[in-house]
Amino acid sequence: MSNDDLLLFEKRGHIGYLTLNRPDRRNPLGLAGDGEQFKAMAARINGDFELRCVIMTGAGSAFSAGGDLKAMRDRSGEFGVDNLRLRDHYRDSIHGIIKAMWGIEVPMIGAINGPAIGLGGDVASLCDIRLSAASAKFGATFLKIGLIPGDGGAWLLPRIVGWSRAAQLYFTGDVVDAQTARDWGLVSEVYPDDRLMPEAEKLAAKICAQPPQSLRMTKRLMREGLTASFDTIMELSASMQVLVQRTDDHIEAVNAFFEKREPKFQGR
Repeated sequence: MSNDDLLLFEKRGHIGYLTLNRPDRRNPLGLAGDGEQFKAMAARINGDFELRCVIMTGAGSAFSAGGDLKAMRDRSGEFGVDNLRLRDHYRDSIHGIIKAMWGIEVPMIGAINGPAIGLGGDVASLCDIRLSAASAKFGATFLKIGLIPGDGGAWLLPRIVGWSRAAQLYFTGDVVDAQTARDWGLVSEVYPDDRLMPEAEKLAAKICAQPPQSLRMTKRLMREGLTASFDTIMELSASMQVLVQRTDDHIEAVNAFFEKREPKFQGR
C-alpha cells in the first residue's frame, strides 16, 4: 500500500490547509513512513513564520478511520514482521505521527469532516480546537479489535473529556455522534457538513489576527502546562512575557488600543 500521497498542504495567506489524502481508503494512518511524513510536515509548518494557523481535515468522507485493519488481519506489510520490528514500526510510523503533531507550534484547527476513529481520533485530539461536521463520528475502538489505546490516546483523551468519559469510550468501544462529542467536550462546535470549512476559516481568520510570536508562545505554555508544575509554568511565563514585551507587535497592539483601531502585526 503506497504512502506517498498521505499529506497535502496548501498555504493561503497566513492560513495553512493540511489534508489527510487517502480518501479511497478512508484516510488510514500508520503505514511505513507515515511518521517521517508527519515529522517533515511539522518542520515545514514550524519553520514558516508567515503561518499563524493551520486547518487540518480529511479528504473524502472521513477524517481518518484509523489503522490498516486488513494488514492487521492478514499479518501483512508492517504487521507481518517479528515483535521487535513491529515495536519499531509503532515507534516510528505511528508514534512518530503523534509526536510530530504534538510538536507543531502553530495553532491547529481540526475540521473533522467525517469519522475519526482509533488512531484517527488521536490525531484529531492533537488539534488545539476541534470543529465537527454534523455527520462526523468519534470512537476509541481499540478494545473491539483486541488492541489497547497504543497511540498516545490513553494520555490525551482523559485530559480532554475527563477520566469517566474516556473510560466509557475505551471500555465499551462505542462510537458517538457529533452532538455527543460536543456535549463531552471532545469538539467545540458542530456545524452542518457544508458549513464546516467556512466556519473553520472564520475561526482561523480570528486567530491569524493575533500577534504570531505570542500565538506560538501561548500554545507552548498550554502544552507545558499539561505536565509541568505550577512554579515551572510561572517561571516560564515570566521569561516568555519578557520576550514578547520587547517585540514591535506588542507596541503596535498597545498603540492600536489607545488609537481605537485594529492592530497590524508583522511578527516582529
